[in-house]
Amino acid sequence: MRVIVINTGTEILLGDVLNTHLAFIAREIFQFGLRIDEQRTIPDGNAIQSALADVFPRAEFVFVTGGLGPTSDDITRELVAGYLQLPLVEDAIVREVIRSRLAARRIPTTKRIWRQALVPAGADVLPNENGTAPGLYLPANVNPGVPSSHLLLLPVPPRELQPMFRNFVAPILRRVTTGLTKAAMRTFRIANMGESIIEKKIGDLVLAIPGVELGYCARPGEVEVRVIGSAAAVAQAEEIVRDKLSNAIFSTSDESLAAVLVRLLSEREQTLALAESCTGGFLADQITNVPGASKVFVAGYVTYSNEEKIRTLGVSRESIEKFGAVSEQVATEMAEGLRTRTGATHGIATTGIAGPSGGSEEKPVGTVFVGLSSENQSPRWEKFFFPSDRETFKQLVAQRAFDLLRKRLL
Repeated sequence: MRVIVINTGTEILLGDVLNTHLAFIAREIFQFGLRIDEQRTIPDGNAIQSALADVFPRAEFVFVTGGLGPTSDDITRELVAGYLQLPLVEDAIVREVIRSRLAARRIPTTKRIWRQALVPAGADVLPNENGTAPGLYLPANVNPGVPSSHLLLLPVPPRELQPMFRNFVAPILRRVTTGLTKAAMRTFRIANMGESIIEKKIGDLVLAIPGVELGYCARPGEVEVRVIGSAAAVAQAEEIVRDKLSNAIFSTSDESLAAVLVRLLSEREQTLALAESCTGGFLADQITNVPGASKVFVAGYVTYSNEEKIRTLGVSRESIEKFGAVSEQVATEMAEGLRTRTGATHGIATTGIAGPSGGSEEKPVGTVFVGLSSENQSPRWEKFFFPSDRETFKQLVAQRAFDLLRKRLL
């Protein structure tokens, strides 16, 4: 079954809003044996009708995001109803849900608000538990006189679209795709190993398995390996991937490296503290973005200046003067001082040169030292070189630092 996604919104085409819906929908529909064949983005307004006329003959499922709200540019439901020659009827249940939601938040109503309660005849309402605009499902050929695909109209905010999809769209897809052959897929997230190296280790071996599709997706500090095929073929490929990549694999799900670290620390009832210089709090931000981080994260310090490294972490002035703030000695002293002061089981410290200035021949821009101190174990440090923009530099340092501790915990 062919799937096409249409994202509406002039703000997307102007670059004001990042379109995250394609990735989400693609992941969610795979379990039903569906894959996106095409995606297009169109401006608000009448373009939706010509887009539908173009894609309906070529797809069994069409997802449309946007244009369901109360403002003047939210006209998706009206244009869809017009194209399919379906009357719009106010749904009393939807109207009451909108009224109750706004009353609870003491938000005054306007005449346009009630447009969201209009439903094309024959459509199923997809409740919106996080907003006022419901989604809509129109079965294929809902009007026998106008050929059409299965059509799903969804709100734009991810916090509304994603729960709606999982709670109400998924059951529809499960029902409609009954009997459809479903491929298996496994993903492996690999820490701090380049795409070309990974491909050299597993590429030829995995692709020798009949019917297997192998793909790679690189991000700062990690690569996602994707294997698709029959259940038997994917299981065979998994044996190869695990054998060749071993503990470089940090997850086979959507877990970030920070989330894996929080989980491992929680399972071991251990704690973590962070001392950051060149990363400016980025590691702490990543850790605290993970639910449950409060169980394991003790404290984070951004000791950007030399004086603060000395005052807060107990780094010796002699070490800074003799070896420099960006050195193995200072990284180690930062980590040790941090753990001693906080009482955490583990302490991670970062010190480096993010650039674009500040480097030297001995320590060029991109040089970084990561220190790791753990209870009842000898401290260790690692030196890395990441010549890149400041944001990417921070991401790469975070991945290396987290993976250093992850491997110690295994």
